[in-house]
Amino acid sequence: MWGLLLLPWVWWVHHHGLHGLGRIRAQLSLWIRLVLLSVLLFTLANPMGVRTSDTLNLMYALDVSDSVTRDAQDQAIHYMLTTVAQREQTDRVGLSVFGRDAAVELPPDITFPFENINSLVRKDGTGLAGALALTATMLPESDPGRIVLLSDGSSTAGRLEDRLQELRARDIPVDVVPIDYQYDHEVWLDRLDLPRRVRLGESYEASILIQSLQDGHGTVLLEENGHNIFEQTVQYTAGRTRISLPIQIREPGFYSYRALIEPADGLDGWPQNNVALGSILLQGEGLVLLVHDPEADPRDIAFLQKALLHRKRRVALISPYALPRDPQALAQYQAIVLANAPADMMDPLQMQALHDAAFHYGSGLLMLGGENSFGPGGFRGTAVEKALPVSMEIKQTRILPKGALAIILHTCEFPEGNTWAKRITTDAIRVLHREDEAGVIAYSWGQEHSGDSWIVPLSPVSDFNNMVGKINAAQIGDMPSFGPPMQLALDGLKQSAASSKHMIIISDGDASPPPAGLLEEFQDLGITVTTVSIFPHGGQEVAIMRSIANLTGGRYYSPKDANELPHIFMKEAKTLQRKLLRNETFVPSRSFPSPILKGLDELPPLHGYVLSSVKPTAQLILDHTPEGVEEADPILAVHRYGLGTTAAFTADLGANWGQDWLVWEQYEAFVHQLVQHVSRTEKPASLEVFALVDGQDGRVEVIDHHPNGMPLRFEATVRFPDRTEQPLQISAVGPGRYAARFPLTGTGRYQVFLAGNNGDRNETAVSGFELPYSREYLRFRADPITLQRIAERTGGRKLTGDPNTDALFDVDRAPQERTRSLLDLFFKMLAFLLPLDVAVRRIQLSPLAGLKSIFGKKKTATSTATMSSLLKVKEQKAPPRQGWPRSTRRQPATSRPPPSPPPPTPS
Repeated sequence: MWGLLLLPWVWWVHHHGLHGLGRIRAQLSLWIRLVLLSVLLFTLANPMGVRTSDTLNLMYALDVSDSVTRDAQDQAIHYMLTTVAQREQTDRVGLSVFGRDAAVELPPDITFPFENINSLVRKDGTGLAGALALTATMLPESDPGRIVLLSDGSSTAGRLEDRLQELRARDIPVDVVPIDYQYDHEVWLDRLDLPRRVRLGESYEASILIQSLQDGHGTVLLEENGHNIFEQTVQYTAGRTRISLPIQIREPGFYSYRALIEPADGLDGWPQNNVALGSILLQGEGLVLLVHDPEADPRDIAFLQKALLHRKRRVALISPYALPRDPQALAQYQAIVLANAPADMMDPLQMQALHDAAFHYGSGLLMLGGENSFGPGGFRGTAVEKALPVSMEIKQTRILPKGALAIILHTCEFPEGNTWAKRITTDAIRVLHREDEAGVIAYSWGQEHSGDSWIVPLSPVSDFNNMVGKINAAQIGDMPSFGPPMQLALDGLKQSAASSKHMIIISDGDASPPPAGLLEEFQDLGITVTTVSIFPHGGQEVAIMRSIANLTGGRYYSPKDANELPHIFMKEAKTLQRKLLRNETFVPSRSFPSPILKGLDELPPLHGYVLSSVKPTAQLILDHTPEGVEEADPILAVHRYGLGTTAAFTADLGANWGQDWLVWEQYEAFVHQLVQHVSRTEKPASLEVFALVDGQDGRVEVIDHHPNGMPLRFEATVRFPDRTEQPLQISAVGPGRYAARFPLTGTGRYQVFLAGNNGDRNETAVSGFELPYSREYLRFRADPITLQRIAERTGGRKLTGDPNTDALFDVDRAPQERTRSLLDLFFKMLAFLLPLDVAVRRIQLSPLAGLKSIFGKKKTATSTATMSSLLKVKEQKAPPRQGWPRSTRRQPATSRPPPSPPPPTPS
């Protein structure tokens, strides 16, 4: 601000300078310059403006969880709509709703256009902490803010104390409106207790713990692996009642139990809490699971199954569709064999279960070759590939023929149809090799695409992540005709250097058919087109889709269920992976000595295999080096993966590539030694691990029965139902006893993986439990104590719940001061004053001269004597130009005689 001392100096310079301005212009210019300088100095000082406001921003937070009855919610909404009318005209009101999670229904505004609750939140929990955190983010810091919480106070998720501290620090009071209710009749199953150690053929008792608020009666049922094995009418009393049920384990396996209680009418409130779950795993010696395609040639597994049975192995056959999604259910098998079973017959959870059964439970995993295994089977990028000793990516040293896949997407007119289309398109592209090409065409709109266009241009699959982003961002519309997108795809495929080209169209078939000449061009170029007709409108649409496929040599699908789409798309994408099949006769070479080949003589020839690449951690036992290739291809490879052993035999052991092995006298020995090598080895364990529910948490108990009694160091992980994992801190609670706790995040299976070590001793253990229902369904009355604590900790009030007496907006509004920079205003003033200063000093406006120029008599301009004198001096001083005679130099204009008039033209 010291710069303001310049103002007197500017005034002095103006009055004593030679500015040559008139009196009015001079005064105006001086004041403009003084103001301009002042504004500039204030701008450099970074001026700040302060605004004081007592506008109240109020957010209602409404509990819509299942523990709050529908009538109680209706009363809370009535309370909210009645009290909102008390606000002042400038107050802003908003609404958030919450259950397990929270959502903003209406942001704070001077209007409150509430009609109905439209936000979707999970109602099987009450996340008070998350609800208060989200609601607080909607309150601006510039104005006073409050939260009105309408809830029963039952918190089943989140850390409430941390959120209350944050609200207190931000000075956001929370007024609580209790939602009161109480269940007089309620019965639930607390848990199902099963024997921890069982033996074959012996009888045991399972016990069901029933809890109830009142005496009553009902029917108890017990299911084993989905079959009802016990049913009885029981009487129970208020409090706890234990019911014992007989069970018997007849053979090794995984036994899943489900207990139910069906109370008499009027004696129960929540049906969700009438179930309890448990399981028993009894691992059997020599049990092998053989996974095969039931539609494939039965000879693919007939000889393999026979060889295993002859070696006293017990074999269970299963279709890929029927694979369990729980790895514990697969842990009963010592080995799992995938015999030409394609990936499109399994979902990601089933493949993850195969991976976990090997890694965490020690079950062996063996994949055999065939046209539906490894890369051609669609296992690239899956959890199964991660577990195997070979990769489906082929090394760059081998040059493979390239494939190209174009996919045309049409609006899928069924629930979440476009979402389905995007997801299955992504899955189909994932199956391809990284050097293959893929592209997606759709009739879409948006900033980048409009009409029929490539939303993903035909490009290598190595750019998969970028492709996924573009597919998910696409706006898929209703294409009017098949012709333009098919022509677009054909032009792109023509430019591709791929040796095999394929196209998939998914549509409801209501677009106009493509020209006959276009389909002929597809035929001539050998480009097949598969069509997927999803919920067509009529017979004509089906005929169009079917004819496109038939005329181009493709296949036609008309699934009745959207769940069939992933299988169809992956099956079609696999047609480009046939290049990974090597049909040639060779004798595999021994690469590394192994117990698998112990005692085996010269190996017979094989007639084909699937290309793959051995992983660095794997042990290559058999290989084959084709002519002209530098590196060998794996035929048999094994490696240790977690607690289990996995193997890959890229040929088959059936009647196709392995036909000469079937008549080999040592075939049975090879099969036995291969399966035996990967099978889990049963070892005596000293660790006993139990995982169970304890209130709002899960609890892990570990008992160490080892005789040396030395303490162990543990590494433990818990896997939640949503497949996320969290490390556990195992602490000693007594001699040979350890424990840990973890939060419950939702219903489903919780798995605990534990490894303990001490010097040379290393042991692993697995445990878990399944949470059948949320703790939300164990809330039978409101929790006013929690609501009182929320109000006290945040400086709020506990309201009565009567909308006619509660004054929500009649509070002490401490005015809030908010500062903001005024630089924008001063910059605008500078932008106006600077050109105004220049204009006043440099531009002279003379209205009188303008009128004279318009209406006055014009005069001929003549040179003055002064101008003539100046020109003569210039002429004398200027040097002569080189190359020009002096006589031709230009003379002054005043020395020239006037021009003669032109002679008259003769008539």
